[in-house]
Amino acid sequence: MTSPYTGAWDIERTSVRVVLLDANDHVLLFRTIDPVMPSTGEWWELPGGGVEAGETSADTAVREMFEETGFVLSPGEVSAPTWRRDATYLRRGLRYLQHEVVVRARLDALAPPPSADHRTPTERLEYTGHRWWPVAELEASADRFFPGRLPELIAAFLAGERIDEPFDHWN
Repeated sequence: MTSPYTGAWDIERTSVRVVLLDANDHVLLFRTIDPVMPSTGEWWELPGGGVEAGETSADTAVREMFEETGFVLSPGEVSAPTWRRDATYLRRGLRYLQHEVVVRARLDALAPPPSADHRTPTERLEYTGHRWWPVAELEASADRFFPGRLPELIAAFLAGERIDEPFDHWN
């Protein structure tokens, strides 16, 4: 997907976001803030992060899930990326241009608490809480999310539809 974004950015990266489901099909989201730019407010965010050299999307999902939650997954437990998006956003005073895919994984447990033990210092500041969201509540919520269209696209994604989301100028 080619980005229509023509503005300047500080960091361009490719990332993987994970729709992690528990045994009740609830979705894990992190309550997030930008401590450098508190005026951006709070939002709920899918776990995930940047792809490192040589990683597949499944490899990135496995690594990021362990770092951000402590949950151990294997690459075989991660779906193929069927949701693709490009977005730009401002965080920590820098403009990002992000090429992103979204994958799905599942845990057998009911709403297990994620561990912060392996998070980066930045993640420890930014993630102020978590919640396992029932899909219907996520869809009905007026809260702010990243990806921004998560509430309207989650059902289609979980139903296996391929999603090529229009460019998202998130903030």
